[in-house]
Amino acid sequence: MEVNASTIRELREKTGAGVMDCKRALAETGGDFEKASLWLREQGMAQAAKRAEQRKASEGSVGAYIHAGGKLGVLVEVNCESDFVAKTEDFQTLVKEIAMQVAAASPRVVRREDLDASIIEQERQIYAQQAEASGKPRGVIDKIIDGKIEKFFKEVCLMEQSYVRDPNRTVGDLILEYGSKLKEKIDVRRFTRFQLGENTDGKGA
Repeated sequence: MEVNASTIRELREKTGAGVMDCKRALAETGGDFEKASLWLREQGMAQAAKRAEQRKASEGSVGAYIHAGGKLGVLVEVNCESDFVAKTEDFQTLVKEIAMQVAAASPRVVRREDLDASIIEQERQIYAQQAEASGKPRGVIDKIIDGKIEKFFKEVCLMEQSYVRDPNRTVGDLILEYGSKLKEKIDVRRFTRFQLGENTDGKGA
């Protein structure tokens, strides 16, 4: 059966299981969210993911990407658990992909928690003014505002952006897939994007 991408993402956030594991769980349970969550626990996947979350990613690599004849450059720090994995070709490929993503999509921050509350409130006020001008009921307006805020997060937060090489996946999905492949916790710590006349810093927790 066809599984909705947003449902996969929601299940992944709840259980911490990998993208493909969540997709399989939903397929096995006919798309039932609660049954899929239980299925993952029964298979031991959710617990394994939680144990992985507790591990510390203190090794890693700083990668660079230069584009447009030297007029655009990115530095990114990606962490993993061991120096051994940090030196593998797969990990270095991921670091380069993240740097290229930052160059192409120009995110503001790594994740939504890194955004200043005043920025979110400012966006919410703009969307509220736009929605109220439509004359729609308050309940509808609130849903419109919430939807636009979510869209804003997907545009400016690196982990929620669509992966430039495959828009059907987010950058967060990509990192989880590499983490599963390398069997280590992987985390994007921070990035800096340099462009002539412009500077955008993205800092993780």
